[in-house]
Amino acid sequence: MDKVPFGVIAVGVFIIAMMAFIIFMFTRYRRCPSDRVLVIYGSLIKGGKSSRCLHGGGAFVWPLIQDYSYLSLRPMTINIPLRSALSAKNIRIDVPSTFTVAISTEQDILQNAAIRLLGQNQKGIEDMAMEIILGQLRLTVATLTIEQINQDREMFLESIARNVEPELAKIGLSLINVNITDITDESDYIESIGKKAAAEAVNQAKIDVAEQEKIGAIGESIANRDRAISVAENEAAADKGQKRADADRRIFVNQQEAEAVDGENQANANIAGYNAELAVKTAEAERLSEVAKQIAAAEIQKSRYLAEQQRLNADEVVLREIEKRNIEIMAEAEAEKIRRVAKGEADAILMKYEAEAKGIRQVLESKAEGYAALVQSSGSAKDAATLLMVEKLEDIVEKQVEAIKNIKIDKVTVWDSGSGKGEQSSTAGFLSGMIKSVPPLHEVAALAGVELPNYLGKLTDDATLEA
Repeated sequence: MDKVPFGVIAVGVFIIAMMAFIIFMFTRYRRCPSDRVLVIYGSLIKGGKSSRCLHGGGAFVWPLIQDYSYLSLRPMTINIPLRSALSAKNIRIDVPSTFTVAISTEQDILQNAAIRLLGQNQKGIEDMAMEIILGQLRLTVATLTIEQINQDREMFLESIARNVEPELAKIGLSLINVNITDITDESDYIESIGKKAAAEAVNQAKIDVAEQEKIGAIGESIANRDRAISVAENEAAADKGQKRADADRRIFVNQQEAEAVDGENQANANIAGYNAELAVKTAEAERLSEVAKQIAAAEIQKSRYLAEQQRLNADEVVLREIEKRNIEIMAEAEAEKIRRVAKGEADAILMKYEAEAKGIRQVLESKAEGYAALVQSSGSAKDAATLLMVEKLEDIVEKQVEAIKNIKIDKVTVWDSGSGKGEQSSTAGFLSGMIKSVPPLHEVAALAGVELPNYLGKLTDDATLEA
């Protein structure tokens, strides 16, 4: 028997493994019926949630790292035997009721159901819901009076739903229906209210019947009275009518005779009156026609006047608007001119100051460079200052000369008190003192911190200059 090649065996094993893998993957795809919710939990849940809930459709459940379970959406009927609930008027009542609840299909509430109800059996879910409903039902009853609960059942049911639904949503349930079977109380207050209402209804019915009977009796007596009065009036009217008919007949005969006599005269008078009335109406019509013409002419003139006045006003308004616009344009132009002139002046001043600053800077830089070269060539800053002071001696002497050059010596008159010492004349003393008032060059240099060289002389003790 020939041996099967190893390659064929490997291909067969690979095909079998792939088919097994595909079958396994198909077995991990879970479909969700319409009456249940598929809850997938484990790893790879998006959005940071603990589980993924699907209502309808299907999803792939990864092996090993994920698992799944189902939540039933079938409604649950819960009987709530509420006993001795305290109402707003401190009267205890019994409110037996039936609540129909189910797991909600809204995603947010469905997440709560997956967290709190997954793995619970139906009995556990019903017990949990019953505790929530009992507490909220007692709270609702405590806020209402017996009259509100008994008479306005729709409002009572709305209050129950408003209080119960948010609490059920916390565990993933939704309220489908509420049915209040009966409402009773220990003190028979509700029964007393019913008896009172029934008695009031019976009494009101009796009052209505008596009122209707009274109205019927009054109507019958009024009808009998009216019938008797009508018969008597008809009989009297018949007699009176006969007598009036006889009198009218006699009057008619007399009138016919009188009318026959006056007929012609009346006809003539009527014709004359008609003619006169016709003339009056004709005159009145002509007058009204003339008045209407005058009124129409006046209205036409008035309309023309108003139209002309409106035209003039419009022209005046247009002129004023044009003038106003021209003024605004001129004002804007003047303001723009002022702004541009001011900007030009400011730019000129800025450029002037920039040029001056630049010139001063260049002068100072040139001086600094010259002073640096002078200090370097002279050997020290003191020698440089001495050289600069010597350079300015001519200007200093010129300033000293200017101080006394304009004095007219021949015009000077000195009044002397005559001390009698006989040293020198007053004029000579005045000139000597004036010359001494001009500081020597050495003192000026000393004030500047500079010592002049010896070849320019020096001061003696009595402030005289020696050569």
